Amino acid sequence: MINLLPRNSRVKLSIGKIYGREIGQDGPMLVFLHGSWYDSRQWLSVMKLLAPNYHCFAPDLLGCGDSNSINVHYSIDLEVESLAEYLDTLKVKQFYLVAHSLGAWVATSYALKYRDRVRGLILLAPEGVTLSQHKNRWTSARLLVSQPPLYFWLLKLLLPWAKILNKQQELQKKLAFRQTILGSKAARKLLFERKNIEIKAELLDDRVSSLNVPTLILQPNDQDAIAHSLGETYAALNPMIKLQSVTGGENSPQEFPQVIADAIRCFVPRRLLKFSRY
Repeated sequence: MINLLPRNSRVKLSIGKIYGREIGQDGPMLVFLHGSWYDSRQWLSVMKLLAPNYHCFAPDLLGCGDSNSINVHYSIDLEVESLAEYLDTLKVKQFYLVAHSLGAWVATSYALKYRDRVRGLILLAPEGVTLSQHKNRWTSARLLVSQPPLYFWLLKLLLPWAKILNKQQELQKKLAFRQTILGSKAARKLLFERKNIEIKAELLDDRVSSLNVPTLILQPNDQDAIAHSLGETYAALNPMIKLQSVTGGENSPQEFPQVIADAIRCFVPRRLLKFSRY
């Protein structure tokens, strides 16, 4: 009998502990990686829809959610190696990676390094490439969490005047985003607290072209110019990557789980050679 209830676990790795969720037990294996400001709960609604025919895993990336927030120098490569050790410990050998945002950067990097393990990629708003038309898109976010927090203090000082200037909503949105960033230690350090030269060294601009696993990028119809540019940039770098427009109001998969689940079902056949975890 297929177990359709989520099972939670903590897996001890050489560098810390990874918290993960698992649901289903038969069918192709799917590994879900969450986005920048989320944890594995982001994928729960999608996983529950797929559980009758797929075996689903979703870890909190190292330093995110309930995984250890360890005092190390975070990098994409560290996240890739932590993921590799996590999957090895669970004896997950052949699988599809489904990933959002920062998780898609980790997933693609993993697929490039461990090509024989990954059957395919399904990505949503994938980070990890340079956007020529949005080169300064993280400037404001960097200032929001910079130390000393001069920009944050300035915004707080301007808040009483914001209503008069009709900027209250914009200002409050920035302050709320600062709290979101501060709530995700690993994502904050990976995106905003490393030297530019280190971030550029891990970008995928020169490597996506060598990606040789089936890859699908889902493009929600939500008018998010940056998310669409990310997907289009990936596809432009590798003509084998397919773009698929899907109907959804947000770029976050938890906002339209049925649409994402249907896209996964179409991309990943339910009947494959049966894999064993042991």
